[in-house]
Formats: sequence, C-alpha cells, structure tokens
Amino acid sequence: MDQGELRMRADALRGEHRELDEMLTRSSQAGIPDQVAHARFKKRKLRLRDEIVAIEALLIPDIIA
Repeated sequence: MDQGELRMRADALRGEHRELDEMLTRSSQAGIPDQVAHARFKKRKLRLRDEIVAIEALLIPDIIA
C-alpha cells in the first residue's frame, strides 16, 4: 500500500472507531446495557486503535538522530 492508501485506511478506521465510541455511549446511557455487546464493542474499538497506531507508525519516517 502506498501512503495515500494508508492514510485513507487510517481515516476509515478512525471513523469506525468514532462510531463504536458513540454506540458505547448510547448503550451505557440506555437503562440496562447489554454487557456482552458492550464488551464486544470495547474490544473491537481497542483492535481498531491498535490498527490505527500501526498504520500511523508506517506513515512516520524513521529518522536516525
């Protein structure tokens, strides 16, 4: 993948991460949240964050000081 594709992928993942964050907020505000679904959302959100960080690491050039 070139840098443009990596940036687009990271942006898409950030959007999905935001959507999961909103879903988690809504589910916790609704009476009794489904604990299993809530845990799955959190786990997915963490995986997305890890993938975003990995992509960002590829985009930052290695500079030897």
